[in-house]
Amino acid sequence: MARTALFVIDIQVDLAQDTTTEIPHAERIRTAGTSILQRARQAIDSASEHGGVPDLEIVFVQHEEVAEKGPLVKGSKPWELVFKPRDDNRWERLVSKDVRDTFESNPQLAVQLKNEGVETIVAFGIQSECCVLSTCRGALASGFNVVLLGGAHSTYDIDGKPAEAIEGEVESQLESAGAKVVPWESWIAGS
Repeated sequence: MARTALFVIDIQVDLAQDTTTEIPHAERIRTAGTSILQRARQAIDSASEHGGVPDLEIVFVQHEEVAEKGPLVKGSKPWELVFKPRDDNRWERLVSKDVRDTFESNPQLAVQLKNEGVETIVAFGIQSECCVLSTCRGALASGFNVVLLGGAHSTYDIDGKPAEAIEGEVESQLESAGAKVVPWESWIAGS
Protein backbone atom coordinates (compact mmCIF):
# COMPACT_ATOMS: atom_id res chain seq x y z
CA MET A 1 0.00 0.00 0.00
CA ALA A 2 1.36 3.42 -0.96
CA ARG A 3 1.52 5.65 2.07
CA THR A 4 1.99 9.37 2.65
CA ALA A 5 4.02 11.24 5.26
CA LEU A 6 2.74 14.67 6.22
CA PHE A 7 5.70 16.88 7.17
CA VAL A 8 4.92 19.72 9.60
CA ILE A 9 8.07 21.82 9.18
CA ASP A 10 9.44 24.13 11.88
CA ILE A 11 6.18 25.57 13.17
CA GLN A 12 7.89 26.73 16.34
CA VAL A 13 7.07 29.40 18.93
CA ASP A 14 9.68 31.91 17.72
CA LEU A 15 8.42 31.73 14.13
CA ALA A 16 4.69 31.22 14.62
CA GLN A 17 3.48 32.16 18.10
CA ASP A 18 5.61 34.95 19.62
CA THR A 19 4.10 38.24 18.45
CA THR A 20 7.49 39.97 18.66
CA THR A 21 9.29 37.53 16.35
CA GLU A 22 6.71 35.55 14.35
CA ILE A 23 6.39 35.66 10.57
CA PRO A 24 3.80 38.16 9.21
CA HIS A 25 1.34 35.40 8.27
CA ALA A 26 1.73 33.27 11.39
CA GLU A 27 -2.00 33.28 12.09
CA ARG A 28 -2.71 31.88 8.61
CA ILE A 29 -0.17 29.11 9.17
CA ARG A 30 -1.59 28.27 12.61
CA THR A 31 -5.14 28.18 11.21
CA ALA A 32 -4.14 26.01 8.26
CA GLY A 33 -2.03 23.76 10.49
CA THR A 34 -4.91 23.23 12.90
CA SER A 35 -7.25 22.18 10.08
CA ILE A 36 -4.67 20.03 8.29
CA LEU A 37 -3.70 18.18 11.47
CA GLN A 38 -7.32 17.71 12.54
CA ARG A 39 -8.14 16.06 9.20
CA ALA A 40 -4.95 13.98 9.16
CA ARG A 41 -5.52 12.75 12.70
CA GLN A 42 -9.12 11.82 11.89
CA ALA A 43 -7.88 9.68 9.00
CA ILE A 44 -5.19 8.04 11.14
CA ASP A 45 -7.56 7.37 14.03
CA SER A 46 -10.27 5.96 11.76
CA ALA A 47 -7.88 3.46 10.17
CA SER A 48 -6.36 2.54 13.53
CA GLU A 49 -9.76 1.96 15.14
CA HIS A 50 -10.54 -0.61 12.46
CA GLY A 51 -7.25 -2.43 13.00
CA GLY A 52 -5.70 -1.24 9.77
CA VAL A 53 -2.50 0.54 8.90
CA PRO A 54 -3.26 4.19 8.13
CA ASP A 55 -2.15 5.36 4.70
CA LEU A 56 -0.89 8.53 6.37
CA GLU A 57 1.60 9.35 9.10
CA ILE A 58 2.72 12.69 10.49
CA VAL A 59 6.32 13.83 10.85
CA PHE A 60 6.83 16.89 13.04
CA VAL A 61 10.10 18.59 12.15
CA GLN A 62 11.82 20.75 14.77
CA HIS A 63 14.83 22.92 13.95
CA GLU A 64 17.49 23.49 16.58
CA GLU A 65 20.54 25.72 16.56
CA VAL A 66 23.26 26.96 18.87
CA ALA A 67 22.71 30.32 20.58
CA GLU A 68 25.31 32.02 18.38
CA LYS A 69 23.28 31.17 15.27
CA GLY A 70 19.76 31.99 16.45
CA PRO A 71 16.99 31.64 19.03
CA LEU A 72 15.90 28.04 18.33
CA VAL A 73 18.08 26.60 21.08
CA LYS A 74 16.99 23.14 22.21
CA GLY A 75 14.95 23.35 25.40
CA SER A 76 14.17 27.07 25.08
CA LYS A 77 10.67 28.54 24.69
CA PRO A 78 11.34 29.85 21.12
CA TRP A 79 12.39 26.31 20.08
CA GLU A 80 9.13 24.67 21.26
CA LEU A 81 6.66 23.37 18.70
CA VAL A 82 3.28 25.03 18.24
CA PHE A 83 1.84 21.68 17.08
CA LYS A 84 3.16 18.61 18.88
CA PRO A 85 2.96 14.90 18.11
CA ARG A 86 0.63 12.87 20.28
CA ASP A 87 2.65 10.73 22.68
CA ASP A 88 0.34 7.75 22.39
CA ASN A 89 0.19 7.52 18.61
CA ARG A 90 2.72 5.45 16.69
CA TRP A 91 1.80 7.22 13.46
CA GLU A 92 3.17 10.57 14.66
CA ARG A 93 6.88 11.17 15.14
CA LEU A 94 9.24 14.01 15.98
CA VAL A 95 12.36 14.57 13.89
CA SER A 96 14.98 17.12 14.92
CA LYS A 97 17.27 18.82 12.46
CA ASP A 98 20.14 21.29 12.51
CA VAL A 99 20.32 22.15 8.80
CA ARG A 100 17.59 23.28 6.42
CA ASP A 101 17.00 19.89 4.76
CA THR A 102 15.37 17.39 7.11
CA PHE A 103 16.73 14.50 5.03
CA GLU A 104 20.31 15.79 5.13
CA SER A 105 20.10 16.21 8.90
CA ASN A 106 18.58 12.70 9.27
CA PRO A 107 20.36 10.45 6.73
CA GLN A 108 18.33 7.32 7.62
CA LEU A 109 14.92 9.01 7.45
CA ALA A 110 14.30 8.35 3.75
CA VAL A 111 15.10 4.65 4.15
CA GLN A 112 12.88 4.39 7.25
CA LEU A 113 9.96 6.03 5.48
CA LYS A 114 10.37 3.88 2.36
CA ASN A 115 10.50 0.75 4.53
CA GLU A 116 7.13 1.84 5.95
CA GLY A 117 5.69 2.11 2.44
CA VAL A 118 5.81 5.91 2.21
CA GLU A 119 5.98 7.12 -1.39
CA THR A 120 4.72 10.68 -1.04
CA ILE A 121 5.77 13.56 1.20
CA VAL A 122 3.18 16.29 1.76
CA ALA A 123 4.74 19.38 3.31
CA PHE A 124 3.79 22.64 4.97
CA GLY A 125 5.36 24.99 7.48
CA ILE A 126 7.95 27.71 7.93
CA GLN A 127 10.15 29.24 6.31
CA SER A 128 9.18 28.82 2.68
CA GLU A 129 12.55 29.65 1.11
CA CYS A 130 14.63 27.91 3.77
CA CYS A 131 13.60 24.68 5.45
CA VAL A 132 10.39 24.06 3.50
CA LEU A 133 12.15 24.42 0.14
CA SER A 134 15.23 22.46 1.24
CA THR A 135 13.24 19.62 2.79
CA CYS A 136 11.04 19.32 -0.32
CA ARG A 137 14.16 19.23 -2.50
CA GLY A 138 15.66 16.61 -0.20
CA ALA A 139 12.50 14.52 -0.49
CA LEU A 140 12.59 14.76 -4.29
CA ALA A 141 16.28 13.81 -4.34
CA SER A 142 15.44 10.81 -2.12
CA GLY A 143 12.92 9.57 -4.69
CA PHE A 144 9.65 10.64 -3.06
CA ASN A 145 6.69 12.26 -4.75
CA VAL A 146 6.31 15.70 -3.16
CA VAL A 147 3.22 17.83 -2.59
CA LEU A 148 3.59 21.31 -1.11
CA LEU A 149 0.42 22.65 0.50
CA GLY A 150 -0.19 26.11 -0.93
CA GLY A 151 -1.35 28.67 1.61
CA ALA A 152 0.11 26.59 4.45
CA HIS A 153 3.73 27.71 4.20
CA SER A 154 5.18 31.17 4.65
CA THR A 155 8.16 33.27 5.71
CA TYR A 156 9.26 36.77 6.63
CA ASP A 157 9.24 39.72 4.26
CA ILE A 158 12.85 39.80 2.99
CA ASP A 159 14.71 42.78 1.51
CA GLY A 160 11.48 44.56 0.63
CA LYS A 161 9.97 41.46 -0.97
CA PRO A 162 6.68 40.44 0.66
CA ALA A 163 6.28 36.95 2.07
CA GLU A 164 3.53 36.12 -0.43
CA ALA A 165 5.90 36.77 -3.34
CA ILE A 166 8.51 34.50 -1.79
CA GLU A 167 5.87 31.80 -1.26
CA GLY A 168 5.00 31.99 -4.96
CA GLU A 169 8.65 31.79 -6.01
CA VAL A 170 9.18 28.70 -3.86
CA GLU A 171 6.09 27.05 -5.32
CA SER A 172 7.35 27.75 -8.86
CA GLN A 173 10.81 26.39 -8.05
CA LEU A 174 9.38 23.19 -6.60
CA GLU A 175 6.92 22.69 -9.46
CA SER A 176 9.84 23.07 -11.90
CA ALA A 177 11.69 20.39 -9.92
CA GLY A 178 8.78 17.94 -10.15
CA ALA A 179 6.72 18.66 -7.03
CA LYS A 180 3.01 19.39 -7.04
CA VAL A 181 1.51 22.42 -5.30
CA VAL A 182 -2.01 21.92 -3.99
CA PRO A 183 -4.03 24.42 -1.93
CA TRP A 184 -4.21 23.05 1.60
CA GLU A 185 -8.01 23.29 1.62
CA SER A 186 -8.20 21.06 -1.47
CA TRP A 187 -5.80 18.54 0.06
CA ILE A 188 -7.82 18.11 3.25
CA ALA A 189 -11.04 17.87 1.25
CA GLY A 190 -9.57 14.99 -0.75
CA SER A 191 -7.60 13.22 1.97
